Amino acid sequence: MEERRLLPVNLDSYKPLRELVLEAIREAIINGTLKPRERLMEIQLAEELGVSRTPVREALRKLELEGFIVMVPRKGAYVADLSFKDITDVFEIRAALEALAAGLAAERITDDELENMERLLVEKAEAIAINDMNKLVEVDTKFHEAIYKASRNERLLPIINNLREQIQRFRTTSLAYPGRMKQSLEEHRAIVEALQARDIQLARNLAQEHIENAENSMLESIKKDGFPMAD
Repeated sequence: MEERRLLPVNLDSYKPLRELVLEAIREAIINGTLKPRERLMEIQLAEELGVSRTPVREALRKLELEGFIVMVPRKGAYVADLSFKDITDVFEIRAALEALAAGLAAERITDDELENMERLLVEKAEAIAINDMNKLVEVDTKFHEAIYKASRNERLLPIINNLREQIQRFRTTSLAYPGRMKQSLEEHRAIVEALQARDIQLARNLAQEHIENAENSMLESIKKDGFPMAD
């Protein structure tokens, strides 16, 4: 019998079972437990997660819509492989949406939200100082979500998060690119200053530039570390 790789879902959770299964499979793809081009067998996933095949089947359909898996006719589901074109496409859309969110936030952000973002800058600096990559990714995510929330556009958060999750498997490598952590902190600081000044155009420009720089670092890191990419 193959070694179990996915942990059973927590059936005591308040979340619906289908959501727990979806999150478990998505996370396994993001962290590399389920690898690009790997075939996904419903019965095996159900056994490992301790559930029936129905929520697994539902999760796979949703993950196909999100771009995490591909369904091959008469063959089944496979973990989606990413090409450099896929990554640049994601960043192209994300840069535009991040700029939109930052511009709206410059109009609508509250003093309390600005204070929270200042705290996040301090937390990010602390994570960089001790080279805590997990904490850095966590704080970085909170920072961007604070901007989306301040935009007061509830549709932005799930759209941008979906785009970000599709390339999450490369994110740590991107931040580890030489000089990127400190550069990212300075870019975040500049964005906060633009938001404080209520400068809509500057906030948009800085947010877009930040995402473009993140894209460049990620692509360079992928090439440097030799990640297998789709043709």
